[in-house]
Amino acid sequence: MAMTIRTLFLASTIFASPLLYAQEGPVPTQAIVAVDSKSPQPLTTQNLKVKVGGHDAQLASVAPVAPQGAEIALLIDDGLRTSVGRQLGDIRSFIQTLPDGVAVLIGYMQNGRVVAAQPFTTDHAAAAQNLRMPMGAPGISASPYFCLSDFVKNWPGGSASEGAIRTPKARFVIMLTNGVDPYNGSVSPMNQGSPYVDNAIRDAQRAGVPVYSIYYGDAGIRGGAASFSGQSYLTKLGAETGGVAYMQGTWSPVSIAPFFDRFKKALAESYVATFPATLHGNNLVDLRVSTSLKSTKLQAPGNVRPGTRLTATQQAVSQE
Repeated sequence: MAMTIRTLFLASTIFASPLLYAQEGPVPTQAIVAVDSKSPQPLTTQNLKVKVGGHDAQLASVAPVAPQGAEIALLIDDGLRTSVGRQLGDIRSFIQTLPDGVAVLIGYMQNGRVVAAQPFTTDHAAAAQNLRMPMGAPGISASPYFCLSDFVKNWPGGSASEGAIRTPKARFVIMLTNGVDPYNGSVSPMNQGSPYVDNAIRDAQRAGVPVYSIYYGDAGIRGGAASFSGQSYLTKLGAETGGVAYMQGTWSPVSIAPFFDRFKKALAESYVATFPATLHGNNLVDLRVSTSLKSTKLQAPGNVRPGTRLTATQQAVSQE
């Protein structure tokens, strides 16, 4: 009996070893790249260049994000004052005019987490009916960055449901918040480093989620006194995750509809790039993208987690 157990142990060790080694090395990885141009042209494997960890990577495919393959989480800071009620019409219109097939979730950031008004749904009219006024209580969101970290790490519907494996989808977040981190001490221009913002950035990068935001300064805690701090954090969050922070000076915008329009344009011009990246545990690796297209800027995360899968297919678009 002892010999049998010893033999089984040795056999399992021999057969397991290649698996352990296989976990290290290049693995297919996906990241969302958005085009920013007045006259955008399609991205292809021929006009897009990718560097991973400082080295050129061979693109396997570049495919546009299809509406049926996208999920958008609209996260609203529950600490916003009731003046945001003037924007509810714009928010409702944004939800109702999303492209057919896009799944949307409305969530309210409160007490360090996101409380969803409904699960992800492609019924945009029904989702818009779940929109409500924020509570407006000072500090109720705790920190929008706590909420964001928790949400992207526990993305709703991310696990198997009723025995079926969920199809991967390109995920996007757009936040409506003043961006202030009340847990980082002073909000003066001399104190603009927040570990909670940095954690949220890393969590979003690991999840492959670009984070867009609309700055709305009328909040129940610190408000305009911290506008520089909040805008600085949101700008950093967008730039490092592949999103954009939309704002109109240090004041709350009269209408947020133009920002929603810009976000929908970015969504329509987003691509999933597939390339190899070397796996080292759960570590992030540096990502740099560039294009030969004229007068074109690209938005992409500054880091990716090797092995990230965002779509079910890896079909490349037509080549030039």
